[in-house]
Amino acid sequence: MPDAEHIGPLGTESPESTLPARRLSELAEQAARCTSECCGASTTVSNDGTEQPAAVTHPDLASLVSVQLRSGEGPIPVAVDGGETVETGDLLRVERWPQYRAVALDAGVRSCVTMPFRRSGLTVTLSLYSFRADALEDASHGPARALGNLAANSLVRDRSYRAALTELDQLGAALRTRPVVDQACGIVMHVLACDADMAFAVLRRISQGTNRKLSEVAASLVETRGRGLEKELMSLAG
Repeated sequence: MPDAEHIGPLGTESPESTLPARRLSELAEQAARCTSECCGASTTVSNDGTEQPAAVTHPDLASLVSVQLRSGEGPIPVAVDGGETVETGDLLRVERWPQYRAVALDAGVRSCVTMPFRRSGLTVTLSLYSFRADALEDASHGPARALGNLAANSLVRDRSYRAALTELDQLGAALRTRPVVDQACGIVMHVLACDADMAFAVLRRISQGTNRKLSEVAASLVETRGRGLEKELMSLAG
């Protein structure tokens, strides 16, 4: 069985979602391997309704995922909306989801099961497919469910970790720029004979008015020591 491929919502890779896509690829591949009569698997993840990359174990399955994300019809949208497993024993006997059904039967898929896993605003789906009708009746109670739970927990943990790193970077940037901002505030306080709050408000108004970062405004002011800016600073303080 080929390694799982990760695709964007409609078939293109999303560079900013490399880590989630890798998790999804691993889930699809492992679930397909451990499920009897399974010919392939696909996974998706949505974050508070925002679609993220999907992963498939075979390129032919990409169209099954894409048609559901485009039309909003099929086992995946139903599982995401309802939060319950969706089992389809024989697509030849199913009349709903005509677009999905046509694509699935064209690929030789006769039965499928889609399991949703919800965690903190994030919903992971794992879909298993078979060439045989009624071949996946016990799949939702097998090891694939445990793999899905593990993957969903991992994605939530990854998201929290990335958020913490972003906050840490922002804090580090703030700490690095704080000294120069304090110096600039001191210059403004001296020129305008104002307090620290007023000085910071002036710097912020310059930043907004010139569409520059506050740290850049502060660095420029420190470099010139405020020379030649007395009138401008006084007008902003007014």
